[in-house]
Amino acid sequence: MSYWKNVDPVGAIADFRTVFQQAGKNRWRIAVLAAAATLATFSLMFREEHRVEPRPPKVIYITSWRADRTDAEIIASNEANQKVQDELRAEQAKRDEDVRQIYVKLGRMSGMDVDAIEAKARAEKAAEEAARPRPNIQQTLAQGQLARP
Repeated sequence: MSYWKNVDPVGAIADFRTVFQQAGKNRWRIAVLAAAATLATFSLMFREEHRVEPRPPKVIYITSWRADRTDAEIIASNEANQKVQDELRAEQAKRDEDVRQIYVKLGRMSGMDVDAIEAKARAEKAAEEAARPRPNIQQTLAQGQLARP
């Protein structure tokens, strides 16, 4: 049996007309209120956006080292890289010190006791260093976390 054979638009329109006439004096108010509620609901749904997140990029890692490099070449490249890293760290330390000096000058200009603040900060840092546990080399070697030379 088909569902659609029981659907009759002419009968639905006649039923609607009968119910609309029985609603009395407030039928137009009810119709406008129902239409407004329907329009408000659909306008809220119309504004919502549902976007699919883009796929993450596929990353391909490429090594640029030759497979037949000798140990001396590896050591030389590591030393060159370490030298660059040391230079970068030195530059960053210089910038950090410049910024610290600016803050010290600003603190002095605004009437703060910068020396006391620095002494307190050094004391706190020393206390944190003292509280940090030091790894025991013998235990680390025994656990196999470090390779013996």
